[in-house]
Amino acid sequence: MSLQNLLEIGSLDQARPDRGDIQRLLAAAERNLDDAAVTAISNENRFDAAYKCVMQCAIVGLLANGYRTSTGKPGHHQTAIQSLPVAVGLDKGTMVELDDLRQLRNCDDYEGVPVSAGAVEDAQAQAKALLAHVRGWLREHHPELA
Repeated sequence: MSLQNLLEIGSLDQARPDRGDIQRLLAAAERNLDDAAVTAISNENRFDAAYKCVMQCAIVGLLANGYRTSTGKPGHHQTAIQSLPVAVGLDKGTMVELDDLRQLRNCDDYEGVPVSAGAVEDAQAQAKALLAHVRGWLREHHPELA
């Protein structure tokens, strides 16, 4: 599915790419990745910080392409993550792994399911790799925003 198709069905809204917005989101993603490494807090909070980094990277990809999720509609996290292959050229296997993080986050947030140390480490690694991918993609495809 293309980003234009997602716009047409109401999952995305149009947005003007803005370098300042993108740079702030990338800086916030970096801070969240740093926060995920703080071992003095719970696994759940560390996981959530890594997940926030993933979401901020997904939002950067959409913004660079002139879109943002329709946050008033359910499923905007899912839309943001599942649009990564189209938005920033992420391979589909990695997108599936990131979507698994989204599902674990939902289980933690809405059902109180504990997050293991291994899940935190996986989320940190996935977030770090996605941040590097998005930064590289921006430099190559939208240097004016990087």
